[in-house]
Amino acid sequence: MQEIKNYTINFGPQHPAAHGVLRLVLEMDGETVVHADPHIGLLHRGTEKLAESKPFNHSIGYMDRLDYVSMMCNEHAYVRAIETLMGIEPPPRAQYIRTLFDEITRVLNHLMWIGSNALDLGAMAVFLYAFREREELMDVYEAVSGTRMHATYYRPGGVYRDLPGQMPQHKESRWHKGADLARRNARREGSLLDFIDAFADDFPQRVDEYETLLTDNRIWKQRTVGIGVVSPEQALAWGMTGPMLRGSGIEWDLRKKQPYAMYDAMDFDIPVGVHGDCYDRYLVRVEEMRQSNRIIKQCVAWLRANPGPVIVDNYKVAPPKREEMKQSMEALIHHFKLFTEGYCVPAGETYCAVEAPKGEFGCYLVSDGANKPFRVHLRAPGFVHLSSMDAIVKGHLLADVVAMIGTYDVVFGEIDR
Repeated sequence: MQEIKNYTINFGPQHPAAHGVLRLVLEMDGETVVHADPHIGLLHRGTEKLAESKPFNHSIGYMDRLDYVSMMCNEHAYVRAIETLMGIEPPPRAQYIRTLFDEITRVLNHLMWIGSNALDLGAMAVFLYAFREREELMDVYEAVSGTRMHATYYRPGGVYRDLPGQMPQHKESRWHKGADLARRNARREGSLLDFIDAFADDFPQRVDEYETLLTDNRIWKQRTVGIGVVSPEQALAWGMTGPMLRGSGIEWDLRKKQPYAMYDAMDFDIPVGVHGDCYDRYLVRVEEMRQSNRIIKQCVAWLRANPGPVIVDNYKVAPPKREEMKQSMEALIHHFKLFTEGYCVPAGETYCAVEAPKGEFGCYLVSDGANKPFRVHLRAPGFVHLSSMDAIVKGHLLADVVAMIGTYDVVFGEIDR
């Protein structure tokens, strides 16, 4: 008789389905997983320590680089923590802009998720469909902040600047000219709000297209139904949040339960799953895209009707306008002081959380009265979710580990920090 032993394999970090630098050490009995040990520490950038060595306003850009698919949501938690300690209330227009961009970020994240998860499980076309819409929303990011990913758009006291009145247009190139160029620029004739509104009108049909490709697809259901079942009790015990928790049937969403920004003025629903498997979590995220689209429409309508300031009028916290800075010595001094030594935040501690696309992203901030944080600790949803990997994939096949990594929606920037 041949003696059969369990063997150990490395899954990642170079595996195409490992989502960045995830390294899983899997103990296998044939094709069945006996034990899964997620190894982190391959991307450690020391964000929390770096933030403690810089003035408060210098670390906003670090937040974008944590979960680099949910950039502005990360900024929101950090900026809210500073505002809470300083007792600052941003103007209503700034709050609506934040709500709008939080939801645009949620759609961006879920488009990336649906495309990459489908690709992991062998469905190529969905990736191309999802990135078609993602490209348009990245243009919106670029229009407001000047950059397509790491926006640094939210600032303590509001946002960097108001929404532009003109949407940038595509230039003629070897590939796009004449009627094709005119078609690509048709939505870009008006303001940024016009562009977002046109996108939101069109988006539900696009989500229908993703669902046509996946929801009733026999192969997709075979790979996701009944796979990675997380019971409500398990989800709570592991501290899960976001679609991982809602997929197990628990209706918990910070936007409803602990409203921030302008979410208490928004009309939207919280989708929840029934079985807690990969398929339910897929359905929850698809429905979340539709609900985010509803919120985007409401924000656009309000922003069109209500002009106003987008940042507090306090030069100790917010920089003066460029024109003013070039004419007034006091404004120039304020600008110089703000961007070199920042501002002192009153001593105290706070925890501010937002409902990021992956779950509850929180910032625990401690100030000792200096111009730098005494401590920064970030609560990343992906870290909590990944820690449950062993308990959930035990007894599944190796192919199901790929489905499970996809449904966690892991991004290692926030997990390893």
